[in-house]
Amino acid sequence: MAPVHTRPAPSRIAAPTANLLNGHRAPARASHAAESSSSSPLGGVGSAAFIEHVNRTFARQDLGLRAGDIIEKVNGVATLSVPDISSLLRNTAGKQVLLHIKRPGDAEGRQVIVKPIGSGTERDLRAHEWVEQRRAQVEDWGKGQVGYVYLAAMGRDDFSDFARQYYPIFNRKALIIDVRNNNGGNIDPWILSRLMRKPWMFWSGPVGKPTWGMQYSFRGHMAAICDEWTASDGEAFTEGFKRLNLGKVIGTRTWGGEIWLSAANNVVDNGIATAGESGVFDLDGSWLIEGHGVEPDIEVRNPPHATFKGEDAQLKAAVDHLLEKLRQQPIPDITVPTKPNKSR
Repeated sequence: MAPVHTRPAPSRIAAPTANLLNGHRAPARASHAAESSSSSPLGGVGSAAFIEHVNRTFARQDLGLRAGDIIEKVNGVATLSVPDISSLLRNTAGKQVLLHIKRPGDAEGRQVIVKPIGSGTERDLRAHEWVEQRRAQVEDWGKGQVGYVYLAAMGRDDFSDFARQYYPIFNRKALIIDVRNNNGGNIDPWILSRLMRKPWMFWSGPVGKPTWGMQYSFRGHMAAICDEWTASDGEAFTEGFKRLNLGKVIGTRTWGGEIWLSAANNVVDNGIATAGESGVFDLDGSWLIEGHGVEPDIEVRNPPHATFKGEDAQLKAAVDHLLEKLRQQPIPDITVPTKPNKSR
């Protein structure tokens, strides 16, 4: 089961202290949520909490919950007896909690055991859902021709994150690299080097489709998406993507922080003192990024209300751009030439 994120009725403001989850082992990295509830009127039950959304991205067990189900009790305490359901979940993260669930139209309801999660795991689940929603949108809008890779950071864990996403779709006609909200790291040279590789020959065996060398290089058109929350090494990647002519950058101007520092300046009380150390300049001697950010080739903004409703103008613009590139410059399928007759 994915988490049940609670939210107060419109007349109140409150912050949830835990979110509900059963049978899920949290991912190691930061996150986003999945099954949410809202304390709001439903079917004559006053302001009882009800499940608003179910995200099964990491669900290990299906408890049969669905949007619209009502949470009547938490550990035997009626949700109508407290100002907000979150008060019943305080200090319960990782512990078993008994819910009484009732579906509109059912007379009795049923009991379900769940384990609440903390806000960090909730954030992780919401993030994964956000990424998978965008991957599905690209599949739909791009008609299977456009691949999608999202990078939340440029740290050591993101090598494998890139590999998991890129290698299954390296043979698409077009590719989007999304570095919005990327909080940096230091692996931009490695990512860029993967994208710079180009095929120069093809292998044709007795059966199957031909492959090419350089192995797993990308043959098609590319675009990158950035925004004002693209930071540090995410910005270095974006600037490199532009300067190496890998494709167009779409979105908004990035954060503007490219003075690097180290974390090796320990002091006597085991604290750390940091200061700006290494700036970045280009081949012509011009300083880059710091204090300004990276300007996109095509500026597209995501309006707040439309974004809240789930729309993504920047992603749509990237897909449309690549489809137009494919219309103007199609990527031909690989045709195996007639094999020579070596018997003569």
